Amino acid sequence: MEPSLNHSPARILIVDDEEPIRLLYKTDLEDDGFTVVTASNAQEALDIVEDEPLDLIVLDIKMPGMDGIEAMQKIVGMKKNIPIIINSAYPHFKDSFMTWVADAYVVKSSNLQELKDKIREVLSQPKK
Repeated sequence: MEPSLNHSPARILIVDDEEPIRLLYKTDLEDDGFTVVTASNAQEALDIVEDEPLDLIVLDIKMPGMDGIEAMQKIVGMKKNIPIIINSAYPHFKDSFMTWVADAYVVKSSNLQELKDKIREVLSQPKK
């Protein structure tokens, strides 16, 4: 049997304070072949970013404690080469200059196709 030329699946961190959303995203993205790690808040996400190799982060904005924008600034300061997709139920944040550092912005929806398409698009771009 020949060795596989395929790369290992992309490791994605989902950061959202709502457990049903984390579980939905994890299940759906794993069904698409991704490896998924989840965090229920920004501090947990920062710990994961520090300790684990990641290919992409999907980050909610509105979370108790540290919000996603502050977390994104800290993540970029730690490891600026990890792409970040903001995934928020609040479309008005898309126009905020604070979110411009993100690689993409997707408004939350029960249909994950737009998010999955954006994940594939961002992962296919050359690393920063």
